[in-house]
Amino acid sequence: MSNLTFFKLGDLGPGRESLPVPERLLEGDPRFTNWDVDQTADGKLRTGVWQTTPGTLRSIKGGVWEFCYILSGVSELVEDGGKTYRVQAGDAFVMKPDWVGVWRCIETTRKIWTIYGSA
Repeated sequence: MSNLTFFKLGDLGPGRESLPVPERLLEGDPRFTNWDVDQTADGKLRTGVWQTTPGTLRSIKGGVWEFCYILSGVSELVEDGGKTYRVQAGDAFVMKPDWVGVWRCIETTRKIWTIYGSA
């Protein structure tokens, strides 16, 4: 068994579709698709691909670290009490535990994510 995991972006298979939690939906009708790629045996470290269609929602990280790499699309992250950051293909960032703000998807956005911690 290999200790390498590849993201087969052209062949992720069927994703898990979902909607934002109603109390976090701020605007629009965003739809999510998530593809889980791998995780540790204890589930504390997980990685995959996530996609959202346009809309605006509250984002609350809780007790997790999340690394994001934007594959396509355009979104804005608005940190509570902070700046607005525009993210697009090629951008990478980390959302630290207890990050709270708004995720505004302008054009359908797809990202690779890696999360560490307990939600």
